Amino acid sequence: MTALGQLLRDRADDDRPALLYEDDTWSYRELAHEGWRRAALFAEHNDPDRPPHIGVLLDNVPDYLFWLTAAALSGTVVVGINSTYRGAQLAQLIDHTDCQLLVTSTDFADLLADAPHSVPADKVFVVDDTAYDAALDAAAPIADTAPVADDDDLFMLIFTSGSTGMPKAVRCTQGRIGRTGAHVANIADLTDADVVYAPLPFFHAASLFTGWASAITARASIATRTRFSASGTVPDLRAFGATFLTYTGKVLNYMLSVPEGDDDATVPLRLAIGNEASEADIREFARRFGCQVRDSYGSTEGVIIIRRDPSMPQGALGTANDSVKVIDPETGEECPPASFDDQGRVTNLEAAVGEIVETEPTSGFEGYYENEAATKERFRDGAYWSGDLAYRDADGWLFFAGRSNEWLRVDGENIAAGPIEAIIGRHPDVRSVAIYAVPDDPVGDRVMAALELHAGATFDPSAFDDFLRDQSDLGPKWVPAFVRVDAELPKLSSMKLNKKILRSDAWHADHVVFRPTRDDDLRTLTSDDRATLDPLLP
Repeated sequence: MTALGQLLRDRADDDRPALLYEDDTWSYRELAHEGWRRAALFAEHNDPDRPPHIGVLLDNVPDYLFWLTAAALSGTVVVGINSTYRGAQLAQLIDHTDCQLLVTSTDFADLLADAPHSVPADKVFVVDDTAYDAALDAAAPIADTAPVADDDDLFMLIFTSGSTGMPKAVRCTQGRIGRTGAHVANIADLTDADVVYAPLPFFHAASLFTGWASAITARASIATRTRFSASGTVPDLRAFGATFLTYTGKVLNYMLSVPEGDDDATVPLRLAIGNEASEADIREFARRFGCQVRDSYGSTEGVIIIRRDPSMPQGALGTANDSVKVIDPETGEECPPASFDDQGRVTNLEAAVGEIVETEPTSGFEGYYENEAATKERFRDGAYWSGDLAYRDADGWLFFAGRSNEWLRVDGENIAAGPIEAIIGRHPDVRSVAIYAVPDDPVGDRVMAALELHAGATFDPSAFDDFLRDQSDLGPKWVPAFVRVDAELPKLSSMKLNKKILRSDAWHADHVVFRPTRDDDLRTLTSDDRATLDPLLP
């Protein structure tokens, strides 16, 4: 049995440290105790005719881990409510997943006041309110009577990032999170001497699967802070003695934005595991902090395994089983391998980029909660369509090319955002770049780039055009027609760039330049230009 609850039961008499937060430490024994107290509280409010779902809307405070422990021990289900949603959309996350109980804090009172949900007031518990402590103390113990959860019991509903629309609730069983934790602990060589640092929210797969579950498997400690802080992470690594960092999105990028210290390489960190960091950030992070970085492919659904290897070419994701194909979603045919010029740049991306597909799925994804249509969209004709784009070289190495929703349709051709982002990311002043579609006249898309520059850098449209012309692998249809420059690009809670907001803004931003036609140079976008362009917006 790999059920997470069984692992926690096995550790219920263990006095080794399990959770580190600020100046406090909880042992595995104390973690189990706090979990059982909360399981007892839920039992008193549980309607047995409804799904045993507990919505948790919290920052990374200890109570989040206590409720996760409660669910694992008692066979109930935590719904990780994404705190970046507002109003009716936030209420939809709570109601769609049938939450009976809502656990939150006063920090989110205003959000909930603007999100009319169906959880009764007497079933909303505020962890920093004295009434919550009283309710915990009054709850009758259930540790000796609760059934033992097995591998197939639902443990958590984790929302996808929602970068293209309303997120979907991914089902995660006790067995799945237990197996994933064991896999990560094995590849990371974790022992009970390690400290895992998880800076991202616990409604995110990186902190849950790569972080907490692997720590439990190895009887290691997990450390966290209320909210991610680029400047606070290195001091945390030292204070907690953290040896292992989990990340996704721009975490490494933001840590590197903090001025380098002479002693950065002396932090105890030995390994960082995550996904979606740039190749430049991976190399610089490993150098600066004297550790190994393993950036791998991953998604909340989790079906496809892509293995990294020291021998793989720079920028590659890794290699996968022969059953994993790169397929053109329009034709259903496998894409040809990428070809490269003498500078190592791909010459046939239009043909080589396709969707990553597991043609013989056997495990992993357990479906979306109450969303059969979305589940069927992922599983089509006996195959699992990941929604992610890639290309493959002649030796079988896979290279990430963005999300399937990031196709741009320019002059009748599909163009992937990822390769364009990689090219523009070569610019020495560019810290982060997002490529996305804005509407063209009369149909199709034009390419828009959103840039975040390094501290102290300034944007010169003419110099940027010169840079673009110097990129031999930037196809003429890939050249951005619009460029916006922001002090900080919008991000999801996972630290991934929020292209949904960028697409919604279109050319309505403070600093935008554009080229009226493909042959024009970039110039400032005026109010008259916007008035002409706005009728194209949906």
